Amino acid sequence: MSDYTKSTNFATKDNLSSGNALKIVKGTEIDTEFNNIATAIATKADLSSPTFTGTPTLPTGTIATTQSSGNSTTAIATTAFVQAAIALLYPVGSIYTNATSSTNPATLLGFGTWTAFGAGRVMVGFDSGNSLFDTAEETGGSADAITVSHTHTATVTDPGHTHGSNYVGSSNALGTPGGAAAVPTTLALIPTVTTGISVAVSTTGSSGTNANYQPYITVYAWKRTA
Repeated sequence: MSDYTKSTNFATKDNLSSGNALKIVKGTEIDTEFNNIATAIATKADLSSPTFTGTPTLPTGTIATTQSSGNSTTAIATTAFVQAAIALLYPVGSIYTNATSSTNPATLLGFGTWTAFGAGRVMVGFDSGNSLFDTAEETGGSADAITVSHTHTATVTDPGHTHGSNYVGSSNALGTPGGAAAVPTTLALIPTVTTGISVAVSTTGSSGTNANYQPYITVYAWKRTA
């Protein structure tokens, strides 16, 4: 690109005296000026839909026409176009996450109203067939494990046993013909019984506090509300 530079100062010729050869405007001078003008024009961009080459640089503060949001041509994009394109990626209701920065997205992205979202909770996909997940932003679950209602039973099996008795006594020898055996005169029965079957039912376990968490990673989450 080149600018037009005038080669001949025609105004100075007016101050020259008559008969001065320099006072005459020559055809070569005029031709040179026209050539300079033609070269400058040929190397300038058109005002309407110009095609630039090389590495064009726009002056600071240049105002351009903002293209439509769906434009995917090589047209120059304004900051307004870029901002609008980013905003389309995060419509109202969108969730923005960041692993390291707690700065509000309104500051980071330059648009929208954002509120912190889902503190201490993981997100799950919408499922119209499951009453737990069939409403947007429905919450549920518990960090602490809940023991399911249950009972313990014990069975005692008797392998079989018997009850017996012993006796102790005293006798009085009776002198009877033929030498008959002595006959007990006093009997005392002492029963022998085995009793006492004990059954112990024990339970084991651990605290259910914070036992329901799946593997997780903590991030900053925000929801666009406006």
